[in-house]
Amino acid sequence: MTHTTRRDALALGAGALAAAALPARRGQAAIPVANVQPPRQPVEQGASLRVLRPTKFVDPDEVIFRENTRRFTETTGVQVRVDFAGWEDVRPQTAVAANTGAGPDVVVGWRDDPHLYAEKTLDLSEVANYLGQKYGGWMPLAERYGRKQGTATWIAIPVGASRGPCVYRGSWVKEAGYDTIPKEHDRFLDLCRKLKAKNHPPGFALGNAVGDANSFCNWALWSHGGFTVDEEGKPGINSPQTVEALKYAKELYGTFIQGTVSWGDISNNRAYTAGDISLTSNGVSLYFSLKNDPATAAIAADTEHALMPLGRATSPPEAPLLLNAMVFRHTRYPNAAKEYLRFMMEAEQYDRWLTGCLGYWAHPLRAYGESAVWTSDPKIAVYRDTCESRFWDGYKGPISAASGAVTADYVVVQMFAAVATGQATPEEAAREAERRIRRYYRR
Repeated sequence: MTHTTRRDALALGAGALAAAALPARRGQAAIPVANVQPPRQPVEQGASLRVLRPTKFVDPDEVIFRENTRRFTETTGVQVRVDFAGWEDVRPQTAVAANTGAGPDVVVGWRDDPHLYAEKTLDLSEVANYLGQKYGGWMPLAERYGRKQGTATWIAIPVGASRGPCVYRGSWVKEAGYDTIPKEHDRFLDLCRKLKAKNHPPGFALGNAVGDANSFCNWALWSHGGFTVDEEGKPGINSPQTVEALKYAKELYGTFIQGTVSWGDISNNRAYTAGDISLTSNGVSLYFSLKNDPATAAIAADTEHALMPLGRATSPPEAPLLLNAMVFRHTRYPNAAKEYLRFMMEAEQYDRWLTGCLGYWAHPLRAYGESAVWTSDPKIAVYRDTCESRFWDGYKGPISAASGAVTADYVVVQMFAAVATGQATPEEAAREAERRIRRYYRR
């Protein structure tokens, strides 16, 4: 999700800022913290930092992030400039910094970005190990993206993750004969068909949408047992499981509202808010934008959240969108950069940010599962364990430049879109996806 409407921004800003105004210690008192001494590396004299990160999706994300940064400056004397870039712009700007050796010292980028530049980033193991020991350990998704593939070396500090469970109108789903979202493929398809018959169609993005389209298509693939490459990075997309997933997705697409092949990350938000669709997948921001606007409060009251169907998977087949912080080796102030990341992840700062974001970004460290935000509204409980995910972009293979390129090039999304719209048969689309994947993995 890259943008929001002005009304959404105002609603989220007012509601979330109210939550952020809670006493700073309220959400932190119950967080279990181990008595661990932080790493002691003297901050360089006269140090200053530039930080690049994605723009807010909920207002308090930026407000509290800046306030925490000012606290860091007041504590250490290190001046910090934070630049917020559009979601689609972070990766190009990161690439420029990596290739030129100039620009931001710290980049809070996307999940696999640090793995694209692993040879150009600092070893953050000391900071990561300290945080893990103090705050109950890192959760599986965070550990997967924080460590360099096949090593114990941390090349990034995971900051938070956003999942996209099924967001649905509870009353309409009950009208279709279901109490909640079923776990089985056939029953989910039956639900979607019945919703469309009642003029309440579903809608899932099939355009080049960073969050929503990748989320939906990966779910369809993984829940049928498919994968892009195997554990060694050998292309495995052209399989019976993928063909089955494509056939199923085409059937599901037949129940969708028209136009989803051109949807971006904000499109389903708008359609759901307008009452044009009955269910989709989304982060928690959609619910709070509805809840905090009197004009849509009734829709929020009827909104429920549930995991997408497991299908053949034994755990939720999703790869949440992770914020992942790295420090480039070109920085003149490596100690200051590491200290900045440590400071921002400490409870005094982090829990206030987590609470202010109202669950849009979920914690990567287990201790923050006790944050007050997760009991503030029962409807957001499904977002609490986002970083327990056992899936990742490029599953089942190694996280690498190749896996990142396949995701950035929307190979899986375009495979599903081609079949859904009848431009290719499932077999043709799987072969084309395999060809494109081989180009990146060079196998």
